[in-house]
Amino acid sequence: MSLCPPYAPFFGFAGVSAAMIFSTVGAAIGTAKAGIGIAGLGTFKPELIMKSLIPVVMSGIIAVYGLVVSVLIAGSLTPNEYPLAAGFVHLGAGVACGMTGLSAGYAIGYVGDSVRVRALLYESRVFVSMVLILIFAEVLGLYGLIVALIMNTQVGNMSC
Repeated sequence: MSLCPPYAPFFGFAGVSAAMIFSTVGAAIGTAKAGIGIAGLGTFKPELIMKSLIPVVMSGIIAVYGLVVSVLIAGSLTPNEYPLAAGFVHLGAGVACGMTGLSAGYAIGYVGDSVRVRALLYESRVFVSMVLILIFAEVLGLYGLIVALIMNTQVGNMSC
């Protein structure tokens, strides 16, 4: 059996898809959940809307992580000389980035809706602590990006 079968790029493209789809879904969930909270906040205190956009911006960054990993993986795909092991590594890198992006987007949306926006309505001193919680949620996606980048660098050593 050959080390470079013709179906090996399928796994690499599956990694591209996993990174892009799951991280974008996470960003969409985070934006939607935080947006619902912002819409509710805007009816009571419209002056706090600009402060409340932080979770939406942070959710968008999650999608950028998936885009970066997808472009890097797609750039190293070569149809004729692509080992099966590289396909599996790229699949793992895409899933790692995508799933951490999904979880980070959900966490950002949950914090942005229930804690950040609703607590800010009643008590303005929670702003700094909520931003810290949002940063910790964002770091989940950053961990996935770093793992995917490390995995992608290991593919350069593989050959048919």
